[in-house]
Amino acid sequence: MAMLRYLLKRLGVGLFTIWFIATATFTVMHLVPGNPLANERGTNATIRANLERQYGLDKPVFEQYLIYMSNMLHGDFGIAFSEENRSVNDIIREHFPVSATLGVLSLCFATVGGVLWGALAALYRNRLPDALIMFLVILGISVPSFVFAAFSQLFILKLNQWSGRSILPVAGWEGVSSMLMPALVLGLSTMAYMTRLMRSSMLDVANTDYLRTARAKGLSPTRIFFRHQLRNAILPVITVLGPAIAIITTGGFVVESVFAIPGLGRYFVQAVAQLDYTVIMGTTVFFGAFLVLMVIAVDILYGFIDPRIRLGAV
Repeated sequence: MAMLRYLLKRLGVGLFTIWFIATATFTVMHLVPGNPLANERGTNATIRANLERQYGLDKPVFEQYLIYMSNMLHGDFGIAFSEENRSVNDIIREHFPVSATLGVLSLCFATVGGVLWGALAALYRNRLPDALIMFLVILGISVPSFVFAAFSQLFILKLNQWSGRSILPVAGWEGVSSMLMPALVLGLSTMAYMTRLMRSSMLDVANTDYLRTARAKGLSPTRIFFRHQLRNAILPVITVLGPAIAIITTGGFVVESVFAIPGLGRYFVQAVAQLDYTVIMGTTVFFGAFLVLMVIAVDILYGFIDPRIRLGAV
């Protein structure tokens, strides 16, 4: 019963968050100067008027908002302004799987690397490996992803020239080989954050009573490290997996553009440049809903993993 109350509370907060995202996005898009139909399709006044009538842009803003929210409740994000006879739902359906595949690979790199490097940094605290890993962590957090993307493409180009054959493609999305470098670049900042979080958590756990008790019992250092310290230190990393999944899966805008990956992020960037209201609002709400869903899922999973948490008290 307590679990059900907690779940309903989280779902209620999540629905409110999605409504706020949709409302804020609608408001901002209608405050931005410009006309999404002011292009080659709408040069003629009659054609522009017909397009405005078709998309409902000739109605008052509040009425447009009600129509938009009603359509969104039915899962309809409308028709893209910048593409002929193509709905936003079709764009999401066709291109989100590409972004999701890239995101899953990036998350695998980030999680495995973050746990591994964080544990090593804590194990060799205040020694050379710790200093080197933390230097790379600061580099990974502070350097923008497009810089890593550009350097990685240069590295691939030099590697292919040196080997005399195409070991890895510089851009595109065909086969596993084309996924590796974009996934690594996309996951670097998340890996750096998880490394720092894992290191702090490992050091906190190292001073707990149950670890001192395990040492007093004469357990081997390897068993203490893997069975007690690493197992308990990884819980904070699990907490951030929800936002990390959503951010990586939907946040590869720059990486997708640099590597010419036909993902949803690339379409979002194009929609912003073309002031395509429906695509911008639809993808933003979709990204927001996905993020909220991942956070709720991980919160519930965390409650099952850590028995010290009492959901009824939340």
